Amino acid sequence: MFKPQRRIEEDELPSPQDKLDMLQQTINMLQDADYVYIGMDHFAKKGDDLVKAQDNGSLYRNFQGYSTNADCDVIAMGVTAIGRIGDNYSQNTRDLEQYEALIAKDRIPVFRGLELEPDDILRKDIINQIMCYFRLDIAKLEARWGIRFTEYFEHEFTHLNDMEKEGLIKISEDHIDVLPAGRLLARSVCMEFDRYLQEKETQQRFSKVI
Repeated sequence: MFKPQRRIEEDELPSPQDKLDMLQQTINMLQDADYVYIGMDHFAKKGDDLVKAQDNGSLYRNFQGYSTNADCDVIAMGVTAIGRIGDNYSQNTRDLEQYEALIAKDRIPVFRGLELEPDDILRKDIINQIMCYFRLDIAKLEARWGIRFTEYFEHEFTHLNDMEKEGLIKISEDHIDVLPAGRLLARSVCMEFDRYLQEKETQQRFSKVI
């Protein structure tokens, strides 16, 4: 997207395996220093509110990261800032002059937004569970949403089964568990439930996300 990024030669970057090795080494070092691996690239000291929230089931993840304020509204302030009210997301204008001009006119400086559909909210629920707890409770999800999970996500199971064969996840009748080997790739598991992604090749998607 940005010129400085386009100047980077891809073949000079660490390989996906090197990145995984560095991440694992970092996780080990932080855990040895009494930090808890919350997930993704987030760590917290034992006794921190994030750790307590993960333990009691109130941890939440939004587009800003992990939070103990589950599912709350977010007011966007500043250029390009993203806000969320209920099931509606909006983004402020990217241009500083335009932003200041709109503020001067007492107008909300939003230039685009979207409202989540029921399917979006369902998938958001799934992704949040996997990101926060490395586990998806299928039985509770079916009861809450009135769906048959294997039928609703029949297409997704093609790649999920591949992940199970690779030892990244374990699929049972009532749960999907992200195994220790798959926790470094939890984002890839979540990507299988993102219907807006166009990439379908599992290995390519692993490489892109690492």
